[in-house]
Amino acid sequence: MQRITMTIDDDLLAALDHLIQRSGATNRSEALRDLLRRALNHQTAADHCCIGIVSYAVDPAQRNLGQRLPQMRQERHDKTVAALSVPLDHDSSIEVAILRGRVDEVENYANGLFLERGVRHGALALVPVQEHVETHHHGGKPHAHRHLKVKTSFA
Repeated sequence: MQRITMTIDDDLLAALDHLIQRSGATNRSEALRDLLRRALNHQTAADHCCIGIVSYAVDPAQRNLGQRLPQMRQERHDKTVAALSVPLDHDSSIEVAILRGRVDEVENYANGLFLERGVRHGALALVPVQEHVETHHHGGKPHAHRHLKVKTSFA
């Protein structure tokens, strides 16, 4: 393991120390290693398979947004696993879309969605998965099923 020296401004250091307290990391080195691993893992995973959980708040009264968002999901019907819309009040709802596909495809969808006028507070979580095809015998004719197995990382 290599030791490095780093210069960081006071506000960023305070934010790091706050993150350490919240996350349970035992020291700054551990927290920085974890942050770097996550950032680098995510950057190198463009062609890997994932499940993406896209969550965002919307103003459903925004012009045609109530039609555009479902249409965007419909255009990806083969990638959409589920979608949920929960009204919060008269002006906002929370929506969640779960997609499967390559990391770059899911990220592109989420980033395009977050740019829509009326979409606020968007977030994307990625779960690395591996596609696995198995043949099953359920008392009848053998048939293949596609399964997604959750991986520990995109590596």
